Amino acid sequence: MPSLLVVIFAVELFVQLVNTIGAATINNLLWHIALSLPIPLSAEFAAQRKKQKDYLAVRRELNATSSQDEFAKWARLRRQHDKLLEDLEKRKKDLDAAKTKFDRTLTTVRVVATRGLQWFLPFWYSREPMFWLPYGWFPYYVEWFASFPRAPLGSVSIVVWQWACTGVLKLVIETVMAVVGLVVATRQKQQEKQEAKQAVPAAGAGDSKAEAK
Repeated sequence: MPSLLVVIFAVELFVQLVNTIGAATINNLLWHIALSLPIPLSAEFAAQRKKQKDYLAVRRELNATSSQDEFAKWARLRRQHDKLLEDLEKRKKDLDAAKTKFDRTLTTVRVVATRGLQWFLPFWYSREPMFWLPYGWFPYYVEWFASFPRAPLGSVSIVVWQWACTGVLKLVIETVMAVVGLVVATRQKQQEKQEAKQAVPAAGAGDSKAEAK
């Protein structure tokens, strides 16, 4: 069984990643992955894409057909168009319902795996010491705070360890995001400068041609 130290750290890391990436983004990514798997849902989605292509082909042909000069053909295409459109709307409703159910399931799993564990583990293991502080190194009030709320005095409680993991992970993620943003902004500025330098000689060449004329 993994140590509580590792479990708490893993839970907090997962929470911070979800908060940084975004729940909606994760849901959409997992939805596209599910549609690529050999399951009935992906087969239904592929059938819907095929129906959509057929509908667009019939619609283009219908728009190119005159209702006066080719009425029989136009009427046949119109019936096909209406039938495909009705089928597409029904399939879209079914897929939207499946997507809503999928999102609700993911939300439930995510809440249980994050918020649920964040509340349950500190409650259940509130008396369990995560690790012990070196004896005599810290004053009483530091030991009391480190053991808050119910861990043995002189130890670090699960609540304090959870707070520490959250603070450190937030700081690391914010630092990484800031560094990545700075690198991206620097590259964009360098690219803009290169494009500006390339545009200046071209403009100069055009002016010289105009003067020669």
